[in-house]
Amino acid sequence: MRPITGREEIDLFNRLPYTLNDELADDLTHGRRRPEWMWVALRGDRLLARTAWWSRPGSDTPLLLDLVDVDDGLPDTDRVDVGVRLLRTAMAATLPEGSRPPEYTRYVPPGWRDGGDAARSVVEDRMTILERVGARLFVERLRLEWRPGTPVPEPSGRLVFRPVRDGEELLALMTSVLEGTLDAHSRDDLTRMSPREAAVSHHEGELAKYASPKDWWRVATLPGGDPVGFVVPAHNGYNPIIAYLAVLPEHRGRGYIDDILAEGTRILAGQDVPRIRASTDLGNIPMANAFRRGGYADFGGEINMTWR
Repeated sequence: MRPITGREEIDLFNRLPYTLNDELADDLTHGRRRPEWMWVALRGDRLLARTAWWSRPGSDTPLLLDLVDVDDGLPDTDRVDVGVRLLRTAMAATLPEGSRPPEYTRYVPPGWRDGGDAARSVVEDRMTILERVGARLFVERLRLEWRPGTPVPEPSGRLVFRPVRDGEELLALMTSVLEGTLDAHSRDDLTRMSPREAAVSHHEGELAKYASPKDWWRVATLPGGDPVGFVVPAHNGYNPIIAYLAVLPEHRGRGYIDDILAEGTRILAGQDVPRIRASTDLGNIPMANAFRRGGYADFGGEINMTWR
C-alpha cells in the first residue's frame, strides 16, 4: 500500500473504472490532486484498491475524499477488507492528526438500488468500507443536466434581472434564504453557526473560488425593485453549473423559481456550452421538480458520507 509516484502511474491508478478517471491527469497538472493524496493497494502487478482526495488548486489540505475503489473481481470479504486497510493507512499518512476527515462523495448511476445485485454491490461495498472507518451516510443527491437544443422557458415578465451589486448584497440574500432551507449541508451548518456565518462560509469556501465571471450572477426582483431571489451560474473547472438557486422565504410558493432558473440557464447557454450541470438533495423535491420543469434531466446521483 503506497501513494503513486506521479503522473507516470496514472495508467496504473486508472485500472479500476470510475467516471472521474478521465479527469485525474488534468487534476494533477492543475494542482487539484497530488500524488501523495492518491494511494493504491497492489498484489504484485494487480491493483486491488485505490483511494484519493481532491482539493482546490493551491490548497495544502485535502477537501474531499472522492475516490474509494476496489477490484470487484475479489471475493466478497476481501473486497471490503482490502479497501478498509488501504483507506485507514492512507488517512493516517495524509490527513492532519486529530482532524475531522473530509466528506466522502461518490457519483452513482440513476436507480442504482434497482439495477441488479452487481450494480448495487458496487455502491454498497464502497459505503461499507467508509462505515468501517467511521463515516456515516449524510445525504444522497440527485444530479441533473441541461443539453443544448432543450427549450428554455421564455421570460414571463414577472421578474426583472440585474447583476449582483457586490459581495455584501449576495451575502445578505444568502443569509435570508437559509430560513426554511431543505438543503442538508446548509441545515447542518446552521446547527454549528449563525445564518450569516453559514452564508459567509459557503460564499468564501465555494462561490468566490470560481474563476468564471461574477457578472453572470443575477438577482431577481419585482418590477418595483424588491429582491425575490438569485441565481449563481458558474463554471467549476469541469462543467458549467447552476451553483446556487434560491427564492427568498416571503416569495416562495409562487413559481418564481422557474423564472430564476430559466435566467441562469439562458446566461450559460449563451456561452455556447456543451451542457449545464446541477444537483440537489434527493429529498428536496421542490427544487428537483423545478430543474425538471426547466429542461434538466436526471442523469445520476451522488452519495455523501461524513464523520461526526
